Amino acid sequence: MKLIIQIPCYDEEYALPITLKCLPRKIDSIDEIEYLIIDDGSSDNTVEIARQNGVHHIVRLPQHSGLAKAFMKGIESSLMAGADIIVNIDADNQYCADDIEKLVEPIISKKAEIVVGERPIDEIEDFSKIKKILQRFGSWVVKIVSGTKIQDAPSGFRAISRDAAYSLNVFSKYTYTLETIIQAGLSGIKILSVPIRVNKQLRPSKLIKSIPSYINRSLVTILRIFITYKPLRFFVFVGLIFFTPGIVLGIRFIYFYAIGNGDGHIQSLLFGAILIILGVLFWILGLIGDVISINRRLLEDIQYNLRKNTYK
Repeated sequence: MKLIIQIPCYDEEYALPITLKCLPRKIDSIDEIEYLIIDDGSSDNTVEIARQNGVHHIVRLPQHSGLAKAFMKGIESSLMAGADIIVNIDADNQYCADDIEKLVEPIISKKAEIVVGERPIDEIEDFSKIKKILQRFGSWVVKIVSGTKIQDAPSGFRAISRDAAYSLNVFSKYTYTLETIIQAGLSGIKILSVPIRVNKQLRPSKLIKSIPSYINRSLVTILRIFITYKPLRFFVFVGLIFFTPGIVLGIRFIYFYAIGNGDGHIQSLLFGAILIILGVLFWILGLIGDVISINRRLLEDIQYNLRKNTYK
């Protein structure tokens, strides 16, 4: 069994040697361990540092493309290199690499296809109080939307089986963490989390430069992936928001009309009719989206088989 540990990098010449030094050389039930870095258009000596530290595979993107694209490029390259299990870890050494063994164990024992490292959020001194609250809230939203029990959705420390990697898709250019969990939950891929340890922060996060921007991007990602996988449920809910008050206004008009006072409530009738029409239009969108989602599932099956045959 071959494990490839992939590390997305963007200008990480300082932190990368520390992270590489901490990576395991041997794990029970794993025959081979190799390292792979994805250079996301670095302008420093990241690639040279990787070579000096004996990294087995170096994948270079022609320009800075963002964490999500670097992650998926790493997944593809790891599959091509024959990985049975892929572990993704950040280059800033925030995760304790000794816990990689804990991540891969559920995959080796066939208990899960994806395993996410759960950080002790409340104990991390480098996290501000507002960041801890947002981490918890974001994970709660992802749990509701995905139907999973992942406690630390933004964690990038995760293990992925070869079979699960064939099925992964990331549409966001920002990050892969939330999207892959929701996709796994809605697609029936078995996913769980295990508690892991963290190290002292070496540098500020490059991903979260602004809390409002991070919240906005995360909510858009969650909404977008949910609509992609559950369009009928989403548009039926939105349609009810318009249809229900429209019906109430219609009943109100009928009541006043029945008692001979309908002339003064024509506006309510018109507004109610508009709301009902909008509700029905959203339901029609849901039906169209549901038909499109059937095609998406067929395309995902084709993609799965294509990747499986390509990355033999």
